Amino acid sequence: MTLAHPGTVAVLAYDGMTTFEMGIVVEMFGLSWSDMDQPWYDLKIVAEGTRPVRTIGGATLSTPHGLDELSAADTVVIPSVENPDEPTSAELIDALRTSHARGSRIVSICSGAFALANAGLLDGRRATTHWRYSERLRERYPLVAVDPDPLYVDDGEILTSAGCAAGLDLCLHIVRRDLGATVANQVARRMVIAPHRAGGQAQYIESPVARDPDDEQLRQTLEWAQDNLDRPLRVIDLARHSDMSLRTFIRRFGASTGTSPNQWLTDRRIQRALELLESTDMPIEQIATTTGFASPVTLRHHFSARTGTSPTAYRRTFRESPTSA
Repeated sequence: MTLAHPGTVAVLAYDGMTTFEMGIVVEMFGLSWSDMDQPWYDLKIVAEGTRPVRTIGGATLSTPHGLDELSAADTVVIPSVENPDEPTSAELIDALRTSHARGSRIVSICSGAFALANAGLLDGRRATTHWRYSERLRERYPLVAVDPDPLYVDDGEILTSAGCAAGLDLCLHIVRRDLGATVANQVARRMVIAPHRAGGQAQYIESPVARDPDDEQLRQTLEWAQDNLDRPLRVIDLARHSDMSLRTFIRRFGASTGTSPNQWLTDRRIQRALELLESTDMPIEQIATTTGFASPVTLRHHFSARTGTSPTAYRRTFRESPTSA
């Protein structure tokens, strides 16, 4: 049986780049696997000009391949951009549009989504980028359906990934899509990475809790609530502590914090649970009690909605020291 060749991959190198994101692409699509009976990708590193590209750390990289090879490639990867606030060059935009018009697959890693958005390739599409940049991408390109949670988004011929390491997940997904799960699993084993990583990037996002109020009366109540999260606090309990009617308390709370009392309580409880999971061996059942959730099931429900993963999986990822919990 003759196995299909997966085609040519072109990855962009640019001044001021880190080599990590490009290295992901080189490792995944550029290495030949001698023990694998499968034709592999042809990889080309391309650059916009003819002079060497300067990378972070002082190294330079020279390549004979230019944007014409990018336009002709079967898969185009933009590993990142130097500055998301800077415009993409007209030459790169033209090359991306030409490649897309030819039917090529266009891929971005991390902030590379800004180059695709500048070229108009993400208009009307769901896309992701690093969580630090997601709001900026949404504001600048309102036609893009920005989703900050997943590790990557496959929208057919346009694929985007989150933070730089999520590029590994996306590149492995492309191998799986092109060559099947068996080949992808072989590659994952050789690279010592998970064939599929559970959860999204929500678990890594430093989501701010609602701001503390300027209202001194409310501030005292919220400090009291923060110290008593293990109690089954209700909104009426907070209103009574503030010596307000329930209706007045809810109105003043929303005006001062920008959120609802129930959401504030849930956010603070989840934040406390995150701290305990990272720094203690406390069982999940005890964490649920300590943070004021009615049961471990309730904790897991709200935790998953907030982080996209389970408390146990989060602990495995972020525990400060090894634990068997």
